Amino acid sequence: MPHSLSVLVLAAGKGTRMNSQKPKVLHEIAGLPLVCHVIEAIKPLEPDNLVVVIAPDQEEIRGVVSPASIRIQEKSLGTGDAVKAGLSNLKNLCGTVLVAFGADPMITTSTLKRLISAREVVNPPDVVVLGFRTENPDRYGRLVLDTHGKLERIVEVSEAHTIDKPVELYNAGVMAVNGAKIIEFLEALSPENGKKEYYLTDIVRIALKKGGYAKVVEGEEEETLGVDSRADLAKAEAMMQVRLRMKMLNNGVTLVSPETTFLSHDTRIGRDTTIHPNVVIGKNVDIGESVEIKSFSHLEGATVSDEVVVGPYARLRPGTEIERGAKVGNFVEIKKAKIGKGTKVNHLSYVGDANVGQEVNIGAGTITCNFDGFKKHLTVIGDRAFIGSNTSLIAPVEVGENAIIGAGSTVTTSVDDNAISVVRGELKEIPNGAARFRTKRQRAWKKN
Repeated sequence: MPHSLSVLVLAAGKGTRMNSQKPKVLHEIAGLPLVCHVIEAIKPLEPDNLVVVIAPDQEEIRGVVSPASIRIQEKSLGTGDAVKAGLSNLKNLCGTVLVAFGADPMITTSTLKRLISAREVVNPPDVVVLGFRTENPDRYGRLVLDTHGKLERIVEVSEAHTIDKPVELYNAGVMAVNGAKIIEFLEALSPENGKKEYYLTDIVRIALKKGGYAKVVEGEEEETLGVDSRADLAKAEAMMQVRLRMKMLNNGVTLVSPETTFLSHDTRIGRDTTIHPNVVIGKNVDIGESVEIKSFSHLEGATVSDEVVVGPYARLRPGTEIERGAKVGNFVEIKKAKIGKGTKVNHLSYVGDANVGQEVNIGAGTITCNFDGFKKHLTVIGDRAFIGSNTSLIAPVEVGENAIIGAGSTVTTSVDDNAISVVRGELKEIPNGAARFRTKRQRAWKKN
């Protein structure tokens, strides 16, 4: 019979130290809520059951973690009570129940697999606990081992002074428990402690009392970080960025200044692409091969094809598609627009709600005026069109293929293929007018 797996993610913590109106686990690092990082690590395990435990006032978590099942911990009575709530209505519990925490975003699939594998042996332990080594143990429970290296008990921080032998490993909280016995263990928990709560850690003692044994799987300290404060959140963000940057470097991406490049959890970048210093890549960005993203550019929700140059100081907003070999230069903003192959938008322009063809030249200061105060409208620019500097295209409008728009034009009607359109006021020159103007202004100034 296959080894079944049920996974509980405990996410009912109040997060008081976050000083926030939203649940702790919905705060984000790398553009993804903390609890979703945990779920992403769990998904490759293909559990038979995936349950997220929340508090009664945390319904907003439900939509974020879907399609995971939700269980409510009615009262804050500790981790043992949370696990009991999570297992309610789950039938045929056997195999392993894995318990993870929704505010531990650095946990990895490989570490979770190691915990599960530790139970898939002959004469398996009833409880497997993730432990780690640290030079700063003030926040963590102690893992006390017996002379054979098996886990004897978990001692809470507040009771660490009662330990009479050296401790090297600390409790990360993550556990893999015998599914056939976990209900029995939970029923034996008692709130006989200072907080009057049911501690999940006590099941180690209970398992041993009932004739079983427990063991520790050692993991990296980085993976055990639990976010309880804004400082923890900042630390987790920094750690995740290091992980994401290293992934890009290993995949053949050049990060000129890795420490100033900010990536999202879903960032995709092709090989031989160069990211210059101080670039921010938001969610849902796909960058091709041999692309150059220059400094101080910000990308979000954009697709950038091969051999494109972006920036410096460019902004690509959601819905942007940049085709092969195009150039988007300094102080250019593009939103919900397609920029065709080889097209140049080199400087000081806004292109929004537009479909721009191939080999188009967009002059400096060009604006697609897409909003009439009520609705956004589309601008279409055909292949090889030339848009002169300081042009305003009042959407909805279409500029045909090979058309030329003279600099300074305000275009309100469509322009045919191969046509030239120049829309600007007639130049009026007043001889010696400047001198007369200055004299008039000076007299007015003296009177005042």
